Amino acid sequence: MTKRDYYEILEVDRNAGEAEIKKAYRKMALKYHPDKNPNDKAAEEKFKEAAEAYEVLSNPEKKARYDRYGHAGMGGAAGGGGFSGGMSMDDIFSQFGDIFGGAFGGAFGGGSSSRGRRVNKGSNLRVKVKLSLQEIATGVEKKIKVSKYVSCKSCSGTGAESGGSYSTCSTCHGTGHVTRVTSTFLGQMQTTSTCPTCGGEGRVITKKCTHCQGNGIVRDEEVIPINIPAGVAEGMQLSLSGKGNAGARGGVPGDLIVLIEEKKHPELERDGNNLIHNLFISVPDAALGAQVEVPTIDGKARVKIAPGTQPGKILRLKGKGLPSVNSYGTGDLLVNINVWIPKELNKEEKQQLEKMQHSPNFTPNPTASEKRFFDRMREYFS
Repeated sequence: MTKRDYYEILEVDRNAGEAEIKKAYRKMALKYHPDKNPNDKAAEEKFKEAAEAYEVLSNPEKKARYDRYGHAGMGGAAGGGGFSGGMSMDDIFSQFGDIFGGAFGGAFGGGSSSRGRRVNKGSNLRVKVKLSLQEIATGVEKKIKVSKYVSCKSCSGTGAESGGSYSTCSTCHGTGHVTRVTSTFLGQMQTTSTCPTCGGEGRVITKKCTHCQGNGIVRDEEVIPINIPAGVAEGMQLSLSGKGNAGARGGVPGDLIVLIEEKKHPELERDGNNLIHNLFISVPDAALGAQVEVPTIDGKARVKIAPGTQPGKILRLKGKGLPSVNSYGTGDLLVNINVWIPKELNKEEKQQLEKMQHSPNFTPNPTASEKRFFDRMREYFS
């Protein structure tokens, strides 16, 4: 199913600022909040959809990537699923619950007790993937082995030893925070801070897992498949939601950020979605014309060199470049003609050239339009 545009979801302009985006998200989130729309699956999906849009547009780095590459630059293009697919309702409230203020209570985190508890968030991981032009042209699945924190199998990520359990924190009574009232010359001042006993979780383990020492996570290796779309470029980042380090004691996993690198092609250079090949031909071929082969992404192509071809002429092979990452067409292969002048000549070759040296046909006399053409070509390839 095609994803909707994030700006369309939040009903904001593409030039909207941070405050306007936050205000628009709060409006949508309150409209489709589960407490306001009980047992309404359609509203729940719109609620998740709005959270996904806000998660991207409220982050300057992700917003810039989305503005440039669209959904292909986000997690869904990389095979990791979107925001709503990798996070539950509780995850959304733990990350954005402050936006709702006190508008809602209940199980979804609107109340002060649930909202105060800390949800552990695993850290993001970053990896680099090198791609050839052939892989960029078609898209590719890469399987990479990543050393990361994963959920402890011995305790199923809870951090509690088999037979052990959690108990409500006696310091904060399950709220995850403590409130202190101090007297000042201005009167009484109330401050709220994370509970020092449970670290904001609202509960403590009665018997810790010996395998993970109560953290719920252990270091291990995981092979992760990455579906890379066609047309990606050097420096582009793809995000796989939930494929980073696992969160402690059943927390939310981080993301895996994939940085794209391009392998240098021996004969082709990239210019956006176009490819450039510098073709060297001999003086006789330039003067008389010839048929030559040029490299392409998927093999070779024959091109015709017209008689009298000048150095700097560009031959365009339509559709032989790279596809757009947003599927808006394909670039071309540009063949830049260079005429190779021999550095050494034998006696017979010298005599032949000397005979032609003073011929009117061998005297440079470019037209004004030809001069402009050569100037443009020099600028293009400089």
